[in-house]
Amino acid sequence: MKAAQGGDGGPIWFAALQQTDGRGRRGRPWVSPHGNLAASLLIVPDVDPTFAATLGFVAGVALNCALAAVLPQGKFKTGLDGADGDEGGKRARIALKWPNDVLADGAKLSGILLEAQKLADSRTAIVMGCGVNVVAAPEGTPYPATSLRDLGADVDAQAVFEALTQAWVDTYALWDQGRGIPEVLRQWRDFAAGIGAPVAVNRHGDIVRGIFETIDDAGRLVVRADDDTRIAITAGDVHFGTTASVAP
Repeated sequence: MKAAQGGDGGPIWFAALQQTDGRGRRGRPWVSPHGNLAASLLIVPDVDPTFAATLGFVAGVALNCALAAVLPQGKFKTGLDGADGDEGGKRARIALKWPNDVLADGAKLSGILLEAQKLADSRTAIVMGCGVNVVAAPEGTPYPATSLRDLGADVDAQAVFEALTQAWVDTYALWDQGRGIPEVLRQWRDFAAGIGAPVAVNRHGDIVRGIFETIDDAGRLVVRADDDTRIAITAGDVHFGTTASVAP
């Protein structure tokens, strides 16, 4: 954001092998050990700000594709139900968790943070931040976490970064200044975790429970409550399965 405020219009990546003073969702502190990937992309797209919000889904699809490109074939699977040709043996499932995480067998492997800020010339600067647990996962988190090394993948942060930058180019072209949002969301749903399963969403202390039905055309999580009403959620902390029944 400092670069954008200084006149840099991007696109430009900022990447590091270690992050000691990072920031997660809702301003939460974030520390990443040496060897993990911390990367942020600055862009200043000339689009309506309402379209810019969907870039988080572009990032999710790109990151999922990048991980699929670097992970060894036969050990991992992606997609909603994992029905992608498993021929025996346990394989880790990579999936997207709404709104901004990548999971491996339900444990957090990567996170995405999208931030926007109005510039002096009235354009909007977008920073898409991405952290990938390459060599180590954080400890003491309120949710399970894993790393590529834990999963048996012999890759380094540079390889993940190279795959991510290429996947971003392809997915951003698909997004096409907002014209390709329906296709991006369709692909995101294909990679989604938890669709059709019990879910609890914490919206600043207000807990919404039900079945995770879909992501609507605006990118909102749609929950079907017990009374069969449908609730569209813009932001919140999501818990699936058994965790959904006990989430505070």
